[in-house]
Amino acid sequence: MKSIAASVLVIILCGGIGGVAAWGFVAWTGLIGPVGALVAAAVGMVIAVAAFAVTTTLLRGVGWMR
Repeated sequence: MKSIAASVLVIILCGGIGGVAAWGFVAWTGLIGPVGALVAAAVGMVIAVAAFAVTTTLLRGVGWMR
């Protein structure tokens, strides 16, 4: 149960990281409208998955997750 709770928290954290990074990227490039939304979705998902992979690897390495 503890591992499931940790996974849920990591998913929420990494989703937030991806969302903020995507927002920053779209704002930096000046994209607006549907194109900006699609780019933000793609960039956000890529960053969130990368952050999730790194975070879970680190947490498993220190023994906080199974």
